Amino acid sequence: MAQFNYKAIDKNGKAKKGTIDASDREKAQEKLKIEGLSVTELNDANESKGGFAFKKKVKARDLSILCKQMVSILNAGVTVITALDMLSEQMDNKVLKNALVEARLHVEKGGSLADSLRLNPEVFPPIMINMIAAGESSGNMETSFERLSVHFEKSDALKGKIKGALTYPIMVLIVAVLVIIVVMIAVIPNFQEMFADMGVELPLATKIMVAGSNFMLHRWYVLLVIVVVAVFGIKMFKATPTGELLFAKIAINMPLFKNLTIKSNAANFARSLSTLMAAGIPMLDAIEQVAKMMSNKIFRDGLMDAKVQVAKGLPLSKPLKDMEVFPTMLVQMVKIGEETGNIEDMMDKIAELYDREVDLATESLTQAMEPLTMVVMAGIVGCIVAAVYGPILSMYEGIDNM
Repeated sequence: MAQFNYKAIDKNGKAKKGTIDASDREKAQEKLKIEGLSVTELNDANESKGGFAFKKKVKARDLSILCKQMVSILNAGVTVITALDMLSEQMDNKVLKNALVEARLHVEKGGSLADSLRLNPEVFPPIMINMIAAGESSGNMETSFERLSVHFEKSDALKGKIKGALTYPIMVLIVAVLVIIVVMIAVIPNFQEMFADMGVELPLATKIMVAGSNFMLHRWYVLLVIVVVAVFGIKMFKATPTGELLFAKIAINMPLFKNLTIKSNAANFARSLSTLMAAGIPMLDAIEQVAKMMSNKIFRDGLMDAKVQVAKGLPLSKPLKDMEVFPTMLVQMVKIGEETGNIEDMMDKIAELYDREVDLATESLTQAMEPLTMVVMAGIVGCIVAAVYGPILSMYEGIDNM
């Protein structure tokens, strides 16, 4: 008898999950159906026992495509239930597929589309749920989905630019580490016997290199433990409020990455706030939702405080200025939007402006990293050459002095 983990919807439209015993997958589905449950997900419980269960994440690009398809289907006069059924059938991403099936079952029971998406908050972000709720209230869901498709598309493009800027230095760093490992375990051991036969005092650089080589060859497991502990330790520390704040400060103060971090957060803030306000979400709620989307704690906490200040009657531009992290131009443009009563359009313009600024910051970062990484690689090679050939030169000098 096997065990299966399931997620299902009961007759009242409520989400349920649990474990059921059955001889096979089909029998498990039959048992759940007899109990009056509509199965949305069914997995073998033994597959995830004793290990980590990894789910395929739903990317912004997937959500953008989903929203575009919803616009086309709804404009054709198709009902929401049929639209969800059509999209779930052709969806490749299993996580998104199961979430859409669960949403369809919830809507069939009489629930709203926004509430059905709330069943899977790890799949559908708050901005999507709130936009769809606003669209249902106004009777214009097509517009909400259209705005969401643009929002997710531009968010995905922004993340792509940031990843592209970081790819080059990361790859160089990986190559540098691999070069050091190869030299330590394959090159230095071949020179150690020769160094011993020379009978000369080894330079400090050579002694360090030889000691490091011996350590990696004979105590590699200790190094592995140190690396694993360091990685998990950093992750655990980063998850704490103190660690999160420290890494947030590093991100906005690191010389090479400061410009990209600030401008990408500015673009994300402006676009998200514009999207929410255009859907009719009140400013206070919109600011709170945008704050929750910000990955950097300094921006997130600053925007939550901005919400409090706006609730007291202050214009948004004032707390944004007091945060001292947003660019001056953004604050000034927000102030102009408030004075003209056209803050939504101004936010759109700000987002477009900082999208271009992110492009320039990415290009500048890449150009700055290329010579810097070459200097780092040259330094590593130089140290290796000095450690290897230092004793040889010392030996030749001793011969010349005889």
